[in-house]
Amino acid sequence: MERFEVKRGLVKTNGGNAGLAKLGSQYFDDVSSGVDGGFTASFGILSKVEANYSEDGKLDVDVEQMKGQELDAFLNSDGGRELAMESRKRWSGFLDDATGYNSKQRGDKAKEAGKKISKAKSNIRLALKMIEMSSSMTQETKEEAHVLIAEVEQKLEEGNGTRALSLSEKLSKLVEG
Repeated sequence: MERFEVKRGLVKTNGGNAGLAKLGSQYFDDVSSGVDGGFTASFGILSKVEANYSEDGKLDVDVEQMKGQELDAFLNSDGGRELAMESRKRWSGFLDDATGYNSKQRGDKAKEAGKKISKAKSNIRLALKMIEMSSSMTQETKEEAHVLIAEVEQKLEEGNGTRALSLSEKLSKLVEG
């Protein structure tokens, strides 16, 4: 499962998951709308594409691509290489339209999200070390810090790096101060 940032307001502009299924039908074959929205489809070397907008406005996509002997047979079939290239082109076009970002921007957004997650985890480790080493920190502050740590970990688990980072910065200020 991959998760992509979506340009602000695009989910609403596209018509949510129903609009996403319509968009999917422009790029893929055998599109079927899901019960909870989104769609499942295929095209060329992409044997299965499942996509939907999450509640927090991200694009969640699960893709299965041909591999091994199946891929070899496909590529060696008449027009197989061209169809494989068309599969990649359609995949990229779909992501561009479904997220509002081009491939470079999607990469930049992913790096940015990774940095936020890394910084939040680092702030947790630092706070735990400060709690362990401090002789002047009150028990109340330590308990408050542990509550914040649990909140940061919850946000990380949910995939909300932005909120995890802001909470971890609050945690850092609490234990340093």
